[in-house]
Amino acid sequence: MQTGKIEVEREKLVAERAAILDDIEHLREWLQGEVDPDADEGDPDLAEREKNLALLTIIERKLESVNIALRAIEKGNYGICERCGQPIDPARLEVRPDATMCLDCQREVERIAKKAALRYMEE
Repeated sequence: MQTGKIEVEREKLVAERAAILDDIEHLREWLQGEVDPDADEGDPDLAEREKNLALLTIIERKLESVNIALRAIEKGNYGICERCGQPIDPARLEVRPDATMCLDCQREVERIAKKAALRYMEE
């Protein structure tokens, strides 16, 4: 991948990382002040807290994904699939700058994970 293009992607990732950190901070602040620990299980505030905790987990995973992509830039292997070693389509990186796998490998990993989850649920 061209150096100028990598710099553009790095800037996108840095901006996305800052936005994610801001979202995490606001969500954590909200979570600290919103729920009465003695609330009943049927309390709607408790359900809202559970949704926000799930959202926080998703956002933290996204942050890790962005950090991994930034480390790949630092190591000089950004845009290379971490699974098969082939270049990641620049169009994919344009849409998802934190992608660390090519589309084929990403689909395969998701297919394997889905299959494992279904097998686990059957047990």
